[in-house]
Amino acid sequence: MDIEIGRGKTARRAYSLDEIAIVPSRRTRDAEDVDISWSLGNLHLDLPCMASALDASVDPKTAGIIGNLGGLAVLNLEGLQTRYEDPDSIFEEIASLPQEKATRVMQELYQEPIKEELIFRRVQEIKDQGVLACASLTPQRVEKYHRSALEAGLDLLVIQGTVVSAEHVSTTTTPLNLMEFIPSLNVPVVVGGCASYSTALHLMRTGAVGVLVGVGPGRICTTRGVIGVGVPQATAVADAAAARMRHYFETGDYVNVIADGGMSTGGDVSKAVAVGADAVMLGSAFAKAEEAPGKGYSWGMATFHPTLPRGTRIKTTTTGSIEEILTGPARENDGSLNLMGALQMSMATTGYQNIKEFQKAEVMYAPGLQTEGKVEQRSQGVGMG
Repeated sequence: MDIEIGRGKTARRAYSLDEIAIVPSRRTRDAEDVDISWSLGNLHLDLPCMASALDASVDPKTAGIIGNLGGLAVLNLEGLQTRYEDPDSIFEEIASLPQEKATRVMQELYQEPIKEELIFRRVQEIKDQGVLACASLTPQRVEKYHRSALEAGLDLLVIQGTVVSAEHVSTTTTPLNLMEFIPSLNVPVVVGGCASYSTALHLMRTGAVGVLVGVGPGRICTTRGVIGVGVPQATAVADAAAARMRHYFETGDYVNVIADGGMSTGGDVSKAVAVGADAVMLGSAFAKAEEAPGKGYSWGMATFHPTLPRGTRIKTTTTGSIEEILTGPARENDGSLNLMGALQMSMATTGYQNIKEFQKAEVMYAPGLQTEGKVEQRSQGVGMG
């Protein structure tokens, strides 16, 4: 139902993941009987989790660890790994920067040119660990750099930007035609981000096997503040899921909806799937890992934009290893560890056997979900406080 903002403007009510709750069904199920696997095109994955293409979260080493656990990590082919032969000293410099200088210095560090030989080498370094190699490029650079990645054995390409559409309009350049480009490749492609029904539907029609959904919900993103654009994540995912079903009915092709951003706990992950996601993409959660390359910090792919940064560097607290974050065991009770185990337990508790069944779970609007009965936790800063 539309809400009147003023006499000349109405708006839809939208919902964040914090505002909804999953309702138990009439049955429960053993967690061991729950299947959380999924497929991207012809690629089968044990865990419905992708690690976002953040320099602070994913390098070839962490990509190998995540892949061996059953997930899929996305390497940023326009990041530090492909600009510097040995990026470790650059990560050290970024970690040492005072907050008031961080953005400006990072803009300078990211001016170093991308090197195609490093694109080839980084993809090979991932492949050498016996896992699927996945990497991202922006629409502006994908035509120039994708061949080096494919030659190295890339298994999945992500075409990613803050907002990506299938109908980019320009009077000064020839825009990338996703409808032609994606079918021309011999690897599956995921594309995004988007946050609306119509944009998701158009991106699905390009031939992509997955669509990234999320504009502005991430902890490091400032898009909503800088340009005022964004949609609360629960509504964005639910709208994209509706587009997925329409596309499936029209074509018979199932395109995965991947919730990207705004999730820090197992409860967040579970709610994203319950409102329609086939998988989630996590960034800052992996920046908290002991093995993370960011050395205690996380930042987004638009943090260092040369003219209009739309992200910030945030300090992270190491919570555990990648394995503990992804599959446990959890040694804290705040939901930040064993994220996939939490999803499995949520599905078991509500009685659903697989992800597609769980997408049909009943949810309700529950703005007091995070605070009801939690006075002591909040006052003492423990648990959900």
